Amino acid sequence: MTLKVHNTATRSLDVFVPLNEGQVRVYGCGPTIYDHAHIGNFRTFLFFDLVHRYLEWSGYDVRFVMNLTDVDDKVIEAASKAGVTISEHTRPFGEAFLADAKTLGIMPVDSYPRATDYIGQMVELVEGLVDSGHAYAADDGAVYFSIESFPTYGQLKGIDTSTLRVGARVANDEYEKEDARDFALWKAAAEDLERIEAAWDSPWGRGRPGWHLECSVMSIAELGETLDMHLGGEDLVFPHHENEIAQSEAATGHPFVRNWLHVKHLFVEGQKMSKSLGNFTTVRELLDEGHDPASIRHLLISSHYRGDLNFTRQGLEGSRAAVQRLLDFQRRVESVPTSEDAGASPLPGLSAKALESFREAMDNDFNSADALAAIFVLVSGVNSELESRAAVTESHRAAVLDAMESMDRVLGLIEVANASRAVDESVAEWVEGKIAERTQARADRDFGRADEIRDELAEEGIVLEDGPDGTSWKVVG
Repeated sequence: MTLKVHNTATRSLDVFVPLNEGQVRVYGCGPTIYDHAHIGNFRTFLFFDLVHRYLEWSGYDVRFVMNLTDVDDKVIEAASKAGVTISEHTRPFGEAFLADAKTLGIMPVDSYPRATDYIGQMVELVEGLVDSGHAYAADDGAVYFSIESFPTYGQLKGIDTSTLRVGARVANDEYEKEDARDFALWKAAAEDLERIEAAWDSPWGRGRPGWHLECSVMSIAELGETLDMHLGGEDLVFPHHENEIAQSEAATGHPFVRNWLHVKHLFVEGQKMSKSLGNFTTVRELLDEGHDPASIRHLLISSHYRGDLNFTRQGLEGSRAAVQRLLDFQRRVESVPTSEDAGASPLPGLSAKALESFREAMDNDFNSADALAAIFVLVSGVNSELESRAAVTESHRAAVLDAMESMDRVLGLIEVANASRAVDESVAEWVEGKIAERTQARADRDFGRADEIRDELAEEGIVLEDGPDGTSWKVVG
């Protein structure tokens, strides 16, 4: 099957064909690091991770870039309020974002460009747009892009161009979603910008770049003039991505993006999760509540990226159970006895069918919901088969484990669960000591003490399993 993606620009499911065969260049609109990213943001960033992982899983040579916006209206407002420079304000939030991303198993991308490192290139691009007649300097010290100069403006969003307010200007980074006006490429520096070190030299005087300009310059500098995929949240279609197209294509004369993919908002109790509504939750808050990273990851990828997803704590508990089921299944398969005399079994066929269903799901516009279904169908089928078998051949067991490992290279659930539940040697020794103490208590028929030890371990997330070969233990979320 061939990978197909829902391209916002064509409003259809298109066969994915990269510009250069075998190579994919992807740009994802990353966070504005004026505050902690919330889990609504991480729904988007985990989708980026699924795209990254699946493209590599499929054999592509992937270069993936995600920016960190460290100067815009929100950053300036927050830094001014805190009385610090923009670099002082954004540094800890950038570090926190990367730490949270690592906790959730998001693969590092090739580059995390920051807008303030590309000011020179931004000035050069604006100069070129002014020289070509696509932009003009205004009497307020700013430079604006002339949307009248770009006849295809509005096509990504599907705006009726007859409603364009030709000559009218908007200086804010974000504005009404149908308010098509000339937008600021460069903004004049007021006194407060100098105070927080958010102003740079330019031919038009001291100032700073407009938000929309930043992504165009960083993506072109890092990936070239034409991108294979540009990813972002659905709220960025207009004006941000619409303006990116206009200024980029006006500057280079080449198509800017071949495929646009946009993630739907995360909802909480029927409302979009956002900082402005005050209904957001951060990764760190959920971890502090006792939820584990793999459960958060599972919940946020459990729905197709263009489908509705409503966040609840109850949903997190369901995700915890789902992840634990995968871990228990893996342990069961790893521990099943093997024998070359075990004979034929359907395990290789079940594994191959699961991989086929998984690929079909991901090839269908990165449908993570159906991909998750494929792995759990394998779990059910193999568990049923193992109920009637004392042993399997080593190759049949390996087929199941290899299929699980392959699918998890994309889903990342077992990987994240194992990373977050790993215990160091001293903890393992403590647990083994408690198990030995419990074993002795049971031998002494001191069942009350044995139960106390089990409960003590359970409080630390350690679950004991008694079997004919003794007591084993595992860490649960």
